[in-house]
Amino acid sequence: MPLTLGAPSIPNVLPFPLPHQLMGMWLNGRFDDAVRAKFFRGMQFGEPEGDPGWFGPDSATWYVHAHTPTLIFGLQCASYLERLDPSIFWMGVHHSRLVEKADDGEPTGRIDPAGAAVRLGHSLAFFIGTAYGSTDTAEKLARTVRAMHHTIKGTRPDGLAYDADDPDWLRWNYATVVWGIATAHEIYHPRPLRGDALDRYYAEFVRVGHALGGTDLPATKADTLACLEEYLPRLALTHGNAIATGINLTNPAQGAVDWAIRDTMPEWAAQLVMHRPPNPIERRARRSVVWSALNGLQASMGELPEFAAARARVAGGVTIAHTEPQYVVGTDPALDRAEVEAAL
Repeated sequence: MPLTLGAPSIPNVLPFPLPHQLMGMWLNGRFDDAVRAKFFRGMQFGEPEGDPGWFGPDSATWYVHAHTPTLIFGLQCASYLERLDPSIFWMGVHHSRLVEKADDGEPTGRIDPAGAAVRLGHSLAFFIGTAYGSTDTAEKLARTVRAMHHTIKGTRPDGLAYDADDPDWLRWNYATVVWGIATAHEIYHPRPLRGDALDRYYAEFVRVGHALGGTDLPATKADTLACLEEYLPRLALTHGNAIATGINLTNPAQGAVDWAIRDTMPEWAAQLVMHRPPNPIERRARRSVVWSALNGLQASMGELPEFAAARARVAGGVTIAHTEPQYVVGTDPALDRAEVEAAL
């Protein structure tokens, strides 16, 4: 069954923009400058004609990822959950721009806002490009992310080694991402998929995990929850999570987002960060505020041009067959970090 993507647009017949349209122009301008111009280079959405990409117009993935603010929020939820694995926290400290570095190159433990913006930009490019891009675009994005993962190897301060190509790590990382996006969609999309329809999303999204080298990946909501809980014995409240949550936040807007992120976590994970839901009435009120904010942003921004281009690409039908991920573990060329970053 095809999924209905959005409602018909209402043309503006007034000689000047409405307030929400002005907000939309400002938001889209910011998106152009901060994300699209920097991270969408070389990605193809409008061609080749008839190419469904990795998913296609009738997929649950096209439906879920079309709500941009909820997708962004879901990625934040996933990032928070995955950092409960100390190895992932130290991967970020040692190998990403997320953490501010001192003059001697040592991490300070403080978040670098510019680095955080770069990480979010790359994440958005990946999850929009693999959802709506051509097959070639999706494959190139997967190769780039795999190449970066191949460079992330090291040792935690407690002496334990980490390796971003470890299948066990890939499985945890995959489960946090699909859970974060799908749960944000369930709670905050105006017409969310539920039950079997939502499990279609979980099943489809496995393709992304396989393309990055993941194996034994969960393909339903229930299996994803079970997968996440399997990792509980090795999880902990890391410094990265502690400094970015609860009473350590003084900005009210950050506090609201922080609460909403923790509200999406499985019960055992919420206990790790000492989060307890308020009474049902207050919880519903809090969620209503976040729902209004996210859907107000979506209404202001409108449909992403990339999504419109993808729909136009298959408007005449799908004439190119779906393909499965071509990656075979161990077949990527060896690149150092400088070579990988030069290709971004």
